[in-house]
Amino acid sequence: MALPKVGSIGEYIRDQRQQAKISLRQLAEQAGVSNPYLSQIERGLRKPSAEILNQIAKGLRISSQALYVQAGLIEDREPPSDVISAIRADTHLTERQRQVLIDIYESFRKERPGDGQTSQNADPGPSADDEHPLPPELVAALEPYATSNGNGTANQETKEG
Repeated sequence: MALPKVGSIGEYIRDQRQQAKISLRQLAEQAGVSNPYLSQIERGLRKPSAEILNQIAKGLRISSQALYVQAGLIEDREPPSDVISAIRADTHLTERQRQVLIDIYESFRKERPGDGQTSQNADPGPSADDEHPLPPELVAALEPYATSNGNGTANQETKEG
């Protein structure tokens, strides 16, 4: 992984702060650091410690790891996927929304099918429809278009006309 250029952590913090739509003074207060010190970090004049980065991450409501990687304190283990890059690049999302989407995506990536079933023959388990059945009038309206195939699922009938 290439080392970040001097000042890049400050630029990254400034970008995150601006995307979160909070002022320098507000972030300094939320992070528990002085306003002038935070300003110097953002301008690349000071290199913050891991502890200060952790406080700033909390103030920005982002992952401390993201700041550590950006500051060059730790290495990013694997390059971000195209999905993560797209989430981070989306300017319509708040930083909190981005982080939640990334966390959800990474949790799905960590799941490994252990029983050898493919998505085509895997039993999806109970669905939302099982917990909240369709209203009887809707079931009656759909009945002419679906028939049961004997295993509890419906097949769509085709009507030739």
